[in-house]
Amino acid sequence: MASTPAPNHPPGTLKLFSVVMPARDEEESLPSTLRDLHNAFAAAGVPHEIVVVDDGSKDRTWPVLQDLRSEISTLAPIQNPGPHGFGRAIVYGLNHMKGDAVAIMMADASDSPLDAIKYWRLLNDEGFECAFGSRFIKGGKVIDYPWVKLFVNRLANLFIKLLFRIPLNDTTNAFKAYRRTVIDGCRPFLAPHFNLTVEIPLKAIVRGYTWTVTPISWQNRKHGVAKLKIKEMGSRYFFICAYVWLEKYFSRGDYRRNV
Repeated sequence: MASTPAPNHPPGTLKLFSVVMPARDEEESLPSTLRDLHNAFAAAGVPHEIVVVDDGSKDRTWPVLQDLRSEISTLAPIQNPGPHGFGRAIVYGLNHMKGDAVAIMMADASDSPLDAIKYWRLLNDEGFECAFGSRFIKGGKVIDYPWVKLFVNRLANLFIKLLFRIPLNDTTNAFKAYRRTVIDGCRPFLAPHFNLTVEIPLKAIVRGYTWTVTPISWQNRKHGVAKLKIKEMGSRYFFICAYVWLEKYFSRGDYRRNV
């Protein structure tokens, strides 16, 4: 498990774990996703809220969320009024969360609630400021990953790993967790789309926050349609990587955290 040294955060100092979950046209996936997540957190004793951001859905996503509120007490749905986009929806959720730590999770049940609990333990019990999962280290697992996307994913992550010289091979996966201080320290965010998934962790690493990597699992969605369009995202991922790379090597530490 790759990591940087943990700072001196006393164990158990975090009070609330927020989950920010962007959702566009996810009426079929949300009920089971949210029930499983809430039940897992409750069983593990993780104090939490689930901030689902309806990002301009055209189906019954918002009515479904309203129905689930009576069943899931920790559910806090909000609507992004626009402009829309995966990254914009996440930032909107980050702006409205109440927790002092946050995990970004997908609405399609591809991310495991048990892995989210591992993230909470790494942040709260071990004092790390960032918890990054990898599906491609010992103990990690992927189920029904489309082979074209898998090939592109491995190439993109190898490029990022070499470019930034970091022992992290799954930077592009959105499912990661951060203390609130990291989120605030990485603002402002530029990426309006899926490229936010690399902007946040790369900024956190470059700006000197402590992090660790743990194996996680991923499974393909059972309902709905994937929103990521590979052809549309290539140049946007490259732009964000180039932007953070320039910060790392040419900003002379102007944006690094104050220790």
